[in-house]
Amino acid sequence: PGGTRGPTREQADSMVETRDATDDTAPAPPGAPVAEMLGLYENGLLQLVLRERRGEIDVVRNGHVMDRVALVRGSLRVVSEGDLEGQTIVPERDARGRTVALHVAGLRLARRPLGLESGNQLKVAPVRPMAELRREALAAQPPAETGRDATPDLVELTALDSTISLEIRYASDNNLYGTPFYSQARAFLQRPAAEAVARVHRALAAYGLGLRIHDGYRPWYVTKMFWDAASPAVRPFVADPSKGSKHNRGAAVDLALYDRRTGATVPMPSTYDETTMRAYPDWPGGSARERWARDLLRRLMEREGFTVFEFEWWHFDYRGWEHWPILNIPFERLGIAGRAAR
Repeated sequence: PGGTRGPTREQADSMVETRDATDDTAPAPPGAPVAEMLGLYENGLLQLVLRERRGEIDVVRNGHVMDRVALVRGSLRVVSEGDLEGQTIVPERDARGRTVALHVAGLRLARRPLGLESGNQLKVAPVRPMAELRREALAAQPPAETGRDATPDLVELTALDSTISLEIRYASDNNLYGTPFYSQARAFLQRPAAEAVARVHRALAAYGLGLRIHDGYRPWYVTKMFWDAASPAVRPFVADPSKGSKHNRGAAVDLALYDRRTGATVPMPSTYDETTMRAYPDWPGGSARERWARDLLRRLMEREGFTVFEFEWWHFDYRGWEHWPILNIPFERLGIAGRAAR
């Protein structure tokens, strides 16, 4: 939810270039035999990412070598030139027929579980009772700052366009800690950022898509609750309240895409708030259709002045975020829906 995460930036930089949104036409979804095998397989010597492109499987090896393969009677034969040329990659399947490992060149590579197969939100247990943390956070004060020269002007996104979809995770129990943090399911951003989001939403209509907002402005006390609830293992994934976050400034937004015809959330290479490499905006895996949707979102957001967070495809920061101060205004004090808040 706006912190930092590993693995290293160098590992992410070494990945095969995979931005697929240069074509305005969404690729077709892969067939079942291909889709079932997509994923990350590894042992101590070798890591293979099986991804789909043009209905076929590519193998990304150790993050930077691309092998072309042909699907032959349920196995994969490497057809591209290189040290694996001519090798057969043999899937190992469980009793349900699901691929659980790959065998290649005498090695067994186990499938690494990434995210939740159900698509539901990853959840962790808070280290202290939430009611206690809430009382402490509401009584605390944000860090003192100087040099923030922009006047806050928070605008409710649905006031700019009522067809922007809201799925505010922190107003429900479908979030990292499994408990509501907001009493109202609303999304605000500083006016220039809000207007830019609305322009992206309108541009997506040409693709039959729209924006689904998971979070925008986040009062500082909620960031403090995240931090104080986190175990040492979770701390790297949440923002430090002593520094505040871009969400606290109303200059960051977490979002996804939805299908305007069906209302369904558009699949991406990872689920929202997933703490794995699949969440990287340049993760090479998944299907071509998933990468296309992720990259289309990024392309349109960047065109409007946003920058994607290097470890989360859904998190975008608006240019000039450093000019706005940390805010600690609860949603209840931001006026009625449809009215800007200053």
